[in-house]
Amino acid sequence: MSKVRGIKTILEARPTIEGAGVRLKRVFGYHEKELMDPFLLLDHFGSDNPEDYLKGFPWHPHRGIETITYMIEGKVEHEDSMGNEGAINSGDVQWMTAGSGIIHQEMPKGFEGTMMGFQLWANLPKSNKMMHPRYQEIKSSEIPVIERDDGARVRIICGNLDGTCGPVSEIVTDPEYMDVTVSAGKEFTHSVKEGHTVFAYVFEGEGYFDQKRDTIIHTGQLVLYEDGDQIVVKAGEKQLRFLLVSGMPIGEPIAWYGPIVMNNREELELAFEEYRAGTFVKHD
Repeated sequence: MSKVRGIKTILEARPTIEGAGVRLKRVFGYHEKELMDPFLLLDHFGSDNPEDYLKGFPWHPHRGIETITYMIEGKVEHEDSMGNEGAINSGDVQWMTAGSGIIHQEMPKGFEGTMMGFQLWANLPKSNKMMHPRYQEIKSSEIPVIERDDGARVRIICGNLDGTCGPVSEIVTDPEYMDVTVSAGKEFTHSVKEGHTVFAYVFEGEGYFDQKRDTIIHTGQLVLYEDGDQIVVKAGEKQLRFLLVSGMPIGEPIAWYGPIVMNNREELELAFEEYRAGTFVKHD
């Protein structure tokens, strides 16, 4: 018999400034790293004023993590120390595994309307922190969309829904990443893996995220679930849209400073020494 997950805690996105002056909302970060394991950080960026985002994220290093960028609307141009360059456009996803080290920049471009997207950081276990860096770049047209009879529309970036798998694969923490839209008053159910960290972040509308339905979750709030093997979500009086993300906890020590996450302070100090010495990038 299925065990429907209840709500463990609710987090509120808070305004912050990152990069060279990008205004965004941080949903969770450094202080929630043990709570959200294997996830480290979630930023929700978006504005109809280009001055809020055009300064972007100039050249910076990453090691020991994965960064997942999902554009709802807009365009971000990127390039890196491996010689890659390109653009993440509306509906596209970039799943970057920094591994042993990569230096890159991400620069949003002007957009008519509201530019919006998300960046999620996921930790890597010790055995994979120095793996070869790689990208999985997924165009919007490659992301399957499931239209359910129950009024839900789901874009599957990673994971499995009703026998359909998302295009992102071979990720060590066995994650799911879905963009779920539920029509007003309708209910969405989904089976999840027991023991995995599961969260939902609302970015449109409001709804109920457990069977008690005594707490309504609004835009800009995140629900972290208790354990179980199923979630049940009911939209409020308007259409509800949220990110649904899950992954296998790593359960290892975290040494984190800026864009680099290792297991201990010595590894962290070595990474910054190599960055200063120009020996940070191990593969090109």
